[in-house]
Amino acid sequence: MSEDFASLSTESVNPTTTDLDCLSTLELVQRMNAEDGGVAQAVQAVLADIAAAIDAIAGRMSQGGRLIYMGAGTSGRLGVLDAAECPPTFGVAADRVIGLLAGGQGAFQQPDESAEDNPGMGEEDLRRIGLAAADCVVGVAASGRTPYVLGGLRLARQLGCLTVAVACCSPAMLSQAAEISILAPVGPEVLSGSTRLKAGTAQKMILNMLSTGVMVRLGKTYGNLMVDVKPTNQKLRARALRILQQAAGIDEKRAQELLPACAWEVKTAIVAERLDCTPQQARLALARAGGVVRQTLGENG
Repeated sequence: MSEDFASLSTESVNPTTTDLDCLSTLELVQRMNAEDGGVAQAVQAVLADIAAAIDAIAGRMSQGGRLIYMGAGTSGRLGVLDAAECPPTFGVAADRVIGLLAGGQGAFQQPDESAEDNPGMGEEDLRRIGLAAADCVVGVAASGRTPYVLGGLRLARQLGCLTVAVACCSPAMLSQAAEISILAPVGPEVLSGSTRLKAGTAQKMILNMLSTGVMVRLGKTYGNLMVDVKPTNQKLRARALRILQQAAGIDEKRAQELLPACAWEVKTAIVAERLDCTPQQARLALARAGGVVRQTLGENG
């Protein structure tokens, strides 16, 4: 291991867990839980950077750009996971939020750790999906220096994309290739070098905030209700009915009549009920308001 890599905080030995294999099982999980307690504080320290990234990404996406996560190992898998959850939760097309994992999607279950050392592969993956200047590329790497991610960010910046770095070390090489840096150092891992632990938890929190914040800014919610949910199974249909009841102030019977009449479009059903109009009129009103329910209803927010 090179000297500079060994100096990374994510690779350092945690002095509080050097006796990890001597602890009772209860003591072991207590020690892990105590270490996890500092993750939220590390994320709290970079909330302003996260907010800046959300606003910048939302601005690009409102003009047709895409949100693209890229990473290797745990970092890449977290990006793929966050991207996969956006279509059912927020009703966005599957190609609007994309997760790129070093080694391809097969590496999600069968790790290909060597792929992270290839910066050219990061460039190739972005070119393969037709990267354009309107897009946003979020590079995720616990060490802040993964070659696959660095290669992708450098290409993205050359093409005029918005570039964001998410890392758990500071300083981080990714910062040199990105416009916005979100650096949340969480310190040495309980198991030395195992960044699926605290670093992974911090990254999951940050990506949750990024995607959720962007979708709120894009009008995919009404209050804290996911009004663009796609009710593609029994659980989601039941959720859609509850959302409609709460947002429109109606009972279950009325919701069960109205939602199918609006093609299971929760936003359309809310507006149709609240403005006492037809589903088609509700769709037109939503379109004029950019799909934002609160604006369609003439409410201040």
